Amino acid sequence: MGKCPGCGEWNTLTEEIAVVDRKPVSAAVSFPITSVDETLDMRFSSGIAEFDQAVGGGIVVGSVTLIGGEPGIGKSTLLLQIASKAAQDGETLYVSGEESPRQVRMRAERIGAAQCDSLLLSTETNAEAICSLMAGRAPRMVVVDSIQTVHTEALDSAPGSIAQVRACAAMLHQTAKEHGVALFLVGHVTKEGLVAGPKALEHLVDTVLYFEGEGSGAIRALRAVKNRFGPTNELGVFEMSDKGLTPVDNPSSALLAERATSAPGSIIFPTLVGSRCLLTEVQALTTPSFLNSPRRVVSGLSYDRVSLVLAVLEKRLGLRMGAQDVFVNVAGGVKIQEPAADLAIALAAASSMRDRPLPQGLVAMGELGLAGEVRSINSAEPRLKEAARLGFEQAAMPRGNYQRAGKLGIELMGFRTLAEAVKTFLTD
Repeated sequence: MGKCPGCGEWNTLTEEIAVVDRKPVSAAVSFPITSVDETLDMRFSSGIAEFDQAVGGGIVVGSVTLIGGEPGIGKSTLLLQIASKAAQDGETLYVSGEESPRQVRMRAERIGAAQCDSLLLSTETNAEAICSLMAGRAPRMVVVDSIQTVHTEALDSAPGSIAQVRACAAMLHQTAKEHGVALFLVGHVTKEGLVAGPKALEHLVDTVLYFEGEGSGAIRALRAVKNRFGPTNELGVFEMSDKGLTPVDNPSSALLAERATSAPGSIIFPTLVGSRCLLTEVQALTTPSFLNSPRRVVSGLSYDRVSLVLAVLEKRLGLRMGAQDVFVNVAGGVKIQEPAADLAIALAAASSMRDRPLPQGLVAMGELGLAGEVRSINSAEPRLKEAARLGFEQAAMPRGNYQRAGKLGIELMGFRTLAEAVKTFLTD
């Protein structure tokens, strides 16, 4: 700045470098990896089987978990349920920066979590005070709802800013590790569905969980996208009710409960989520378009992957998808992130295009290449076993997997190309 904003004079500002009195840095310490105590990875059950499934077998002592999801999807409700169950074996602390104690108590009464004196409640939003409370009482579990409402006096920025979120999370993380407290941080999400704030927040924590599902529907899915103590991409399935979130013992049956029978454009795809298989309904609807650029609406699948499948249908099978509005959906709000769903998408779209239903007892799996070939997929047998368990009679699959599959209680139909599959199921 050339001109002083105070006196109005030019070239009167001079630079002064502040001298910071730094403490001497202690020498680094190293030790044999075999000397580390294995019991540091001890787990305890949350009391909810589906949540334990999502986090890899239970809550790790001293772990830090970040939970994100759309407003109203059930983050606070689920964590209050878990804190109440964990309080039966020791003190737990629920820190709410967004609701009053009365509001939290009303939710606890509704879900049956207000009968335990070991469940402590605080509305503190100062990070130093929360850390002091954690260090003083050393509760078994702490929930901070949400990290965007917490602030530290060391910074002048507003709560929720990138600097505040980063500093407060680091402070809470260090305290949880020092005192062996299982810490849960609730995170707001952006319009893209990602946790708001710095990406360093997700790198800092041990586990990142995302709630998925349609706000108007009852089914909720809790997916692990990062887990230092277990497999990633595990999934827990819940049903929202007036009593809170209830675990769904048989997710596949719940997802298919309202499936329309003999409807064109519907097919079942067995998707692998972590270590479990879910049967999901892939739906497609095609209608003649009167727009210069036909509409493509995709929910629960990769938009780019669906576009690829539609292009293969048009180029290799001659179906005029370029003149159609195409809507593709995965019923129940589940998100499918694997190319093994290509064959199911293609058959559903072709079924809607020709207005012919696919066989009711059919499941389909397989990746499509640009030449229209059906490529092999991973872990075909667990998918087929789950389909057979729920009474499905036929499975359309890649020829490569068909040749390696054994007797699994379901009729297997292997295909080398998409044209073969469409001809088998959608031609007189």
